[in-house]
Order: sequence, then structure tokens, then C-alpha cells
Amino acid sequence: MTSTGGDIQRTGSDITRSLELLWGDGVRPTRGPKPALTLDRIVTEAVRLADAEGLTAVSMRRLSTELGTGTMSLYRYVPGKGDLLDLMLDRVYTPPEEEEPWSGGWREGVETYARETLVLYRRHPWLLHVNQARPVLGPGAVGGLDRTLTRIAPMGLTDPELIGVIVAVEGYVTGVARTQVHEVEAVKKSGLTDEAFWEAQQPTLERIMMSGKYPALAGLSEDAFGSDFDHFEFGLQRLLDGLDVLVAARREAETGA
Repeated sequence: MTSTGGDIQRTGSDITRSLELLWGDGVRPTRGPKPALTLDRIVTEAVRLADAEGLTAVSMRRLSTELGTGTMSLYRYVPGKGDLLDLMLDRVYTPPEEEEPWSGGWREGVETYARETLVLYRRHPWLLHVNQARPVLGPGAVGGLDRTLTRIAPMGLTDPELIGVIVAVEGYVTGVARTQVHEVEAVKKSGLTDEAFWEAQQPTLERIMMSGKYPALAGLSEDAFGSDFDHFEFGLQRLLDGLDVLVAARREAETGA
């Protein structure tokens, strides 16, 4: 999981309490009337709100309004926003249920991980603004990591190298996702489409290219920056090609061929 300097820090999180909530170890009294809320409902609403308006919109006060309850009622379930964020992260990182046992090879496993991660960031763009350098691991995150490791284990690499593969792929995907999410946010904030944005610069750029100062750029074909080219897929396949070379070399060294 990656982070950048401008990310939101997870402050105020009680690690022990978050783990209890994540793994179902937090026993609550059963006496009294049946509670109107559930932890699941609170987390679901928090994720919905973050998806719709961004993570800054998620507060205990706002959640209580959306859920139609008093703010103090939420604290019976979640000690604070830091712990709530731990629960939200684990919720969205929970992998989908498998309909059939995995039958693909390691390369397909890496591809699936990369594509699912890109979809995850598109669906929950607020994830890109959270510092996840020190995550509190719950069943969702642990289950997703275990599933990915199972799929890529046939690579035959060492354990640190397998983790390195996941780190490298996630780093690549996060970079692509951040660019895509920023593009969407730019359109919303400016009201300009990508086409209108670049058309506004076209006269100046054409004049600069004609100056002869930037021959490499001026010599590019008209489709060099075209939207038809899938940069994500191109980069992913080159990353996989590199891993393929490593796996083949390891197998060759083991067999002595």
C-alpha cells in the first residue's frame, strides 16, 4: 500500500480497538433494547459518503445525520474517525467472492491483481488520499493478500521477492490510477473537458514546436498522445515481460539447463 506526502494521516486510531472491531473480538453488551444501528451499516454509509463526496465529507456528525441518529450513538460502535477509517479501508479491500477455484497461471494472477486494483481506485478515489504506510490489517486486507500470494506463488521466487512483485505492481497501478482520478477531478473542478483543455493550448504549442527548439517532440506522430493507446495495458504487459524473464531464469538455474 502506497502513500504520498499530501495524504490524509490516520490519526486517533486505537490499534487494539480497531483490531477488535475488524476481527469481531469487540464484545458489546446484549442487554437493553435492540440497537437501531449496526457497525456494518455505519461502515457502509461511511464508504458511500466518501465515494460520493470525498473523505473530508466523512465525519461522525455528518454520518449521524445521514443515518438519522445522534452523534453520540455512533461512539457506541466506533471510538472515533481514525478507527472508522480502518474499518472503511478493510471493507473496500475485501476481495469479491470466488465463484470457482482459481485455475490461471501466475501471469494471469498478476494481471488480475493489477486490473482489480485499478478498478478499486476508480471506484473509491479517496483511497489515493489516505496514508496507508502502516495499515491496521483486517480480514479484508489479509484475505486479499493471501489470495494474490496464492495465485503468484507458482512463480517460484523467494518470499521477499513475491512481496516485491506485489509492491511493484501496486506502485505501478497506483501511479496510473492517481493520474486517471486527477483527470476526472480536474474536469469536475474546471468544467473543461480534456479536449477543450488541450485545444486552448494548441496554438501556443504549435508555435513552440515550429521554433526548432524541441525536435524530438516536434517529430512525434499526431497520434503520439492519442486516447486510443492503452498506456496502462502497455506498461502492465512490459512489467509482466520483465517478471517472465526472471521466472524463466530461476527455473533454468534450478534445472541446470
